[in-house]
Order: sequence, then structure tokens, then C-alpha cells
Amino acid sequence: MTDIREVQVTFDCADPRALSLFWNATLGYEFPPPPPGFDSWDGFSETLPEEKRNMASASEDPAGAGPRIFFQRVPEGKTVKNRVHLDVRAAPGLAGDERMAALEAECERLVALGATRVERHEPSPPMGGGHIVMQDPEGNEFCLD
Repeated sequence: MTDIREVQVTFDCADPRALSLFWNATLGYEFPPPPPGFDSWDGFSETLPEEKRNMASASEDPAGAGPRIFFQRVPEGKTVKNRVHLDVRAAPGLAGDERMAALEAECERLVALGATRVERHEPSPPMGGGHIVMQDPEGNEFCLD
């Protein structure tokens, strides 16, 4: 029997806290609890040297079902299309016009949070029910599926 491993998805980024706030709002995730002895992550951050602040952040599924997402500050910017991306399941079980309307509504909500709409792909049965390609505030591609 094979052991199952947990997965953490890691984003290289310029602003870990801001990007984790975007993904928290997108996925319904939350920050994990702050380290022992601190009431908040801001309180913990204030104890760090200036250059160590906002080096990393994390987002977790409050129900514990989804993978943890980790955001780490890197000096270089994004230069090419992601080879791996997240599909945000915004319309599971829906088809046709109802599915695309749900995806459009979610797209509109995420654009208001700082995402960018890239392109819409119409349903093409039997292979695809349609999806919308987007980018998060730092340009990382993801799909509304």
C-alpha cells in the first residue's frame, strides 16, 4: 500500500501578504493561527527586522480539506506562463448557459478583488464544459472551471 502525501502549493511572489489575502478571498481560505504568544500575524511581524517582514505568508482551508497554500517573496518578477496552475471550481455540476453564467459571476467578483480576466473558452462537449482563464494580482494564471 502506498502512503498518501499532503500537498502544499507554493507561489513565488513580490508581496506574500497581499497575494494570500487575494487567494483567501477567492477560495474561502484563512490565515493559519499566529505563532504561540502572539495575538496576530501583524504583532508577530512587528518583532522581525524590517527586511524579514512580509517574506512569507500562508493560507489554509478552514475545513482542512484543501491543500495549504504558501507564498514566498522572491526578488525576480514573473516572466513566463505558469506550467502548473490552479483550477478554481466555481461551477461544479453545472452545464451550458447556467455554468457559464456562474463562471461569469465569479469572474466579476474576482476582478473586483484584483484579478485580471484573460479569455473565455466556450463549452465544447464532450471534452470541456467551458472555462475562463484569469490571472491573480501578480499575473499567475488560473482558471475558473
